[in-house]
Amino acid sequence: MTAFSKADILLPKDTNMEKWAVVACDQYTSEPEYWAETEQNVGYAPSALRLILPEVYLESEDVDKRIEAIHKDMRAYLESGVFEEFKNSLVFVERVQSDGLVREGLVGCIDLEQYDYRKGSRSQVRATEATVVERIPPRIKIRNGAPIELPHIMILIDDTDKTVIEPLSERKESFRKLYDFRLMQGGGSITGRLVDDESADAAIAALEALGDLGAFNAKYGLHESQPLVYAMGDGNHSLATAKEYYEQLKRANPEADFSGHPARYALVEIVNLHSPALRFEAIHRIVTETNVNLLLEELGDILALSKEPSDQKITIVGNGTKRDIYVHTKLSKLAVGSLQTALDRILPEIGGKIDYIHGEEVVERLAQAEDAVGFLLPDMGKEELFPTVICDGALPRKTFSMGHAADKRYYVEARKIEL
Repeated sequence: MTAFSKADILLPKDTNMEKWAVVACDQYTSEPEYWAETEQNVGYAPSALRLILPEVYLESEDVDKRIEAIHKDMRAYLESGVFEEFKNSLVFVERVQSDGLVREGLVGCIDLEQYDYRKGSRSQVRATEATVVERIPPRIKIRNGAPIELPHIMILIDDTDKTVIEPLSERKESFRKLYDFRLMQGGGSITGRLVDDESADAAIAALEALGDLGAFNAKYGLHESQPLVYAMGDGNHSLATAKEYYEQLKRANPEADFSGHPARYALVEIVNLHSPALRFEAIHRIVTETNVNLLLEELGDILALSKEPSDQKITIVGNGTKRDIYVHTKLSKLAVGSLQTALDRILPEIGGKIDYIHGEEVVERLAQAEDAVGFLLPDMGKEELFPTVICDGALPRKTFSMGHAADKRYYVEARKIEL
């Protein structure tokens, strides 16, 4: 049985959708001005902004008050009839990205019983990058006491023959249109359609076929006991948070039956890895509030950095300059893994704050500060994703991004997670 299924989906009704939808909370974490402008755009209108915690505020002094306000607004929206619920449904999504390309996806539920984020997992749903367990507890504080969830989780399927999502695109004009609007802050536009029962059942059947063990092993030339059908694209820590929250509920109520509990599932969007709109881009690093010279000296020692070319290149940005350097003591198969491993060793000793940036121009701007240095990394080929995760386990954290920050998933749909 496949881990993806229909869901009871909440959508706002009689609402200005351009003010409702806001970008994933883990974007623009070094740009508080983005979120200030979003706040100004929303004003007093009903908005997903009231139901999420932008991670730029995760370490703010008033974070507990913000979480309390989120829970209060969630319940107020439910009680005042902001939402309409579509029972046992799937939503076909067309996202026009900032580059004009159209990314198609399918919104439904993933079964957390079939997901394991630990490295080396053999579950049907797997993390593609290392999960930082320290990042989960602050997010559980948000989910604990929340009556609903809003997803920015995007999960990839390796559907080479385009059997799941693409047939829905061919029939989309027969589906009921649920929303169609432009996204704020340069996010492009989005259209959502309610998939009819026959088409939804066909999509689920196609996903089950992707999980056929014999076909899976033949495709990858393996002898696995459990196929990898769903690989995390975006929102890895959000899904890990949903999983841990669900496990905590079970531990706290050992006699209870959670087989049909809404917290067993998480609302996600699945996207075909082979969508032409889906492009893998590197996630760069910026380190601030650090001794730059000491950091670079220790980094050079650990990784044996030199100008002599190797297959792992890093571009160092600072003081208005950019220079290419090569790794000769490789701590990972990828340059990003070698760099991240070294930074994880160095920063606890010398001090410094690391952030993960999607655009080169942002790194270059932030690296102008005297106590900052940026690291630009090469892109990863998306065709490498499934084979690498199957054979080697999760990649180093923040290895790749699927497009620029403006093209990340915006919060539109929601779902109840309490009985």
